Amino acid sequence: MQTGTAAVARNPLLVYGALFLAIALLPVLGVYPIFVMKVLCYALFACAFNLLIGFTGLLSFGHAAFLGTAAYAAGHALKVWGLPAPLGLLFGMLAAGGVGLLFGLLAIRRTGIYFSMITLALSQMLFFFFLQASFTGGEDGLQSVPRGNFLGLDLTQDLNLFYVVLAIFIAGFWLIYRTVNSPFGQVLTSIRENEARATSLGYDVDRFKLLAFVLSAALAGLAGATKTLVLGFATLTDAVWTTSGLVILMTLVGGMGTLVGPMLGALIIIALENKIGDLGKALAEITGVDWFNGLGESVSLVTGLIFIVCVLAFRRGVVGEALALIDKFGKEPTQTPAPAKKPH
Repeated sequence: MQTGTAAVARNPLLVYGALFLAIALLPVLGVYPIFVMKVLCYALFACAFNLLIGFTGLLSFGHAAFLGTAAYAAGHALKVWGLPAPLGLLFGMLAAGGVGLLFGLLAIRRTGIYFSMITLALSQMLFFFFLQASFTGGEDGLQSVPRGNFLGLDLTQDLNLFYVVLAIFIAGFWLIYRTVNSPFGQVLTSIRENEARATSLGYDVDRFKLLAFVLSAALAGLAGATKTLVLGFATLTDAVWTTSGLVILMTLVGGMGTLVGPMLGALIIIALENKIGDLGKALAEITGVDWFNGLGESVSLVTGLIFIVCVLAFRRGVVGEALALIDKFGKEPTQTPAPAKKPH
């Protein structure tokens, strides 16, 4: 009898296919498409970050730089240059990949906290560049980015855009899935587990880490470019250091090192950011405590509490803990073999 995790591992594509089909039906069920598209963009961002930390063991504190770079690059290409949506998204993705290559060349030879702090410092330098550059709009941001068309589809219609965004997310997720389950992905995992042993086996560890870093940056850029297309603007919020912290939180809450975990983490965090005010009002009506009315202004407090609870009680994240429970209760009880009969 297969355990729960073994069954999932045997047919993962069927599980992912059912999940994506359920997401595709959400607008039909009355869920606001813009909200789902925003979640999908951040879910792709979190999956890209998880490829780096969950499967390579590299903790970046500056991943918002790639989200912001692609957001501004795609927005500028769509609004000022008038490129069609596919080319605008591709340009944003390539720009983020280029910045990722530059960051990686500077940071990849360091390990641990030194690597993390270098990525943070480089990200902050880029943030101040965006703040002062004329093409970004400064503190006002890049506004009124047109959606245009995507291979003949009118993206001004939210439903059309929703299915384009879903297709982009599935393509990005599939690329991550194939990377993780390829020989290249196995080398990345071995680097995460024991870098010295991977080096002793003859692998160019720095080269593999650089490739993973650039791929993660490019996919984070695809998320940022798609987010600009959905919302119609790019702002400094996309590139600020708190956004890097947000994607770390999403990954930890959902389950680092799992493919679905970052998606769930993105849903939880974005839903809290958008619905915490409504939740506070409902709690105020139920309990009569007026303090809950101001809960919508305390999103950082709530997410901080979630982070603390996750670290203390859900070290493997929601999905990681769920898989561990399924594995625990799905195992067959060990049966003691009957003693052999003595010959007469």
